[in-house]
Amino acid sequence: MTRMHNPPHPGEVLKEYLANVSVTKAAMQMGVGRATLQRVVSGAGGISADMAYRLAAAFGTSPELWAGMQLQYDLYQAGKLKRPKIERIAG
Repeated sequence: MTRMHNPPHPGEVLKEYLANVSVTKAAMQMGVGRATLQRVVSGAGGISADMAYRLAAAFGTSPELWAGMQLQYDLYQAGKLKRPKIERIAG
């Protein structure tokens, strides 16, 4: 899997899927709290496996789409952090 250069937070994509539907209405239909969905949309929260399944059902996509976007975003963000040198473990 090729890592995308600076992938958007999945919440940015979710905003496009929501279009003219309010976060409150979408949250009610998905069975989650408005604040929970708003955190994802605003980029303050991530997409869990459960949320990926809910988004997939709500928008006719796959849970892998949402989980994959979150993983790409998380890996890119983690890749920007300074890390100590780690020696390879020989088995």
